[in-house]
Amino acid sequence: MPLAFAGLLSMLLLPLSVKLEERGVNKGLSVVLCILVFVIFFGGVISLLAWQVSDISNNSDQIEKNISEKAQQVREYVTNTLGISEKKQQEIIEKQKQSSDSKITAMVSGLFTSAGAFLTNFLLVLIYIFLFMYFRTHLKKFILKLVPAADQANATKIIGNSRKVAQKYLTGFALMIVGLWIMYSIGFSIAGVKNPFFFAILCGLLEIIPFVGNLVGNLLTIIVTLAQGGDMNVVIGILITYALVQFFQSYILEPLVVGHEVNINPVFTIIGIIAGEFIWGIPGMILAIPILGITKIVCDNVESLKPYGFLIGEEKKRGEKNLLQKIKSLFKKT
Repeated sequence: MPLAFAGLLSMLLLPLSVKLEERGVNKGLSVVLCILVFVIFFGGVISLLAWQVSDISNNSDQIEKNISEKAQQVREYVTNTLGISEKKQQEIIEKQKQSSDSKITAMVSGLFTSAGAFLTNFLLVLIYIFLFMYFRTHLKKFILKLVPAADQANATKIIGNSRKVAQKYLTGFALMIVGLWIMYSIGFSIAGVKNPFFFAILCGLLEIIPFVGNLVGNLLTIIVTLAQGGDMNVVIGILITYALVQFFQSYILEPLVVGHEVNINPVFTIIGIIAGEFIWGIPGMILAIPILGITKIVCDNVESLKPYGFLIGEEKKRGEKNLLQKIKSLFKKT
């Protein structure tokens, strides 16, 4: 899993490293600078999230009060609807609380273990990124040695095309997440969500988990908003924001910045996500689509594998293609 993440991030950072080398920077130093840029960006996002979380925790007393009021409303509803007294409800809650104490202890222990594993894997990813980028020429020569001499020119072309399209996809996906941060920030601010930038960043980052991520992000936003004392008007505003963002993402932002080169059809998208979760859990779900996309790139550029590339890919609609061309031309004019 760290190798897979490092391979994808290496392709994302490679253009910056090449530009630095063209300006006379030592190869090793340029790779280190690229990794430093990535670490600073990653650390900046984490710091921003931590700052927003601390801001939310400052209102913990008010949140606790709101949760108590909501819980009391639920108890009254259960009493009036199902006829279960509040005393009986409290006894059930106490029993559940006693049985969950050991689970909470195990969960806390698991969190510390997970944090240690995350730091270890993060360091491994950084090391692998350096090695992949520094020894990229050696790795390319190895691939060419696997190919007959007569096909090496075509193999070089395929490697170059695959790298360029993969870089375009990864860079476009990163830009799309930034675009989602902006749109969610505007929408949540208009809707009246407290700490809108935190939830905007959270929803944008969770987008890397296909299908599930955006739903989880917006659901968390609704839950915390209600805990902070928000009313149904704010919840409706969050749902409207989610619908509008999904529309712009699917029909404008994603085709414009990510492109159709590595579009995967829904069947293989779901299969890839399930397979990724089975192999690596949540990190596997994150890696599934980029790996499938790069696999499609290779298949599209190798004659004998083109049928598989067609099978994995999504068939382009003529009207959709014309709409995308019109949008691109409009952006070029502006």
